[in-house]
Amino acid sequence: QVQLVESGGGLVQPGGSLRLSCEAPGFNLDYYLIGWFRQAPGKEREAVSCISSFSSSTYYADSVKGRFAISRDNAKNTVYLQMNSLEPEDAAVYYCATDTLSNCRWPLKDYGMEFWGKGTLVTVSS
Repeated sequence: QVQLVESGGGLVQPGGSLRLSCEAPGFNLDYYLIGWFRQAPGKEREAVSCISSFSSSTYYADSVKGRFAISRDNAKNTVYLQMNSLEPEDAAVYYCATDTLSNCRWPLKDYGMEFWGKGTLVTVSS
């Protein structure tokens, strides 16, 4: 069983930045893809970004390209999602997930992901 824990959400003004973290206590994330998803009220969950094992490949939804960056810190066993130039449309609960495979099959499908965190809320408002 893989436990994923997200953190870093909060309230930010439009144009601001946040960095989300995804950790997995007792589980080595290096070998597995990590996907970030988000779900806004009344909307379907959508894939935002994915990083393959050992950072070999990264992928982004068109809506966040150039503003978001996904990365790994292997020493900390953590995957980050740096979010810049945030827009009100980015407000959502953000989840990290994995299916314990190594390569991202972009675009990720949420039904293909086996393990999920509980999510962290991002609010973008002035």
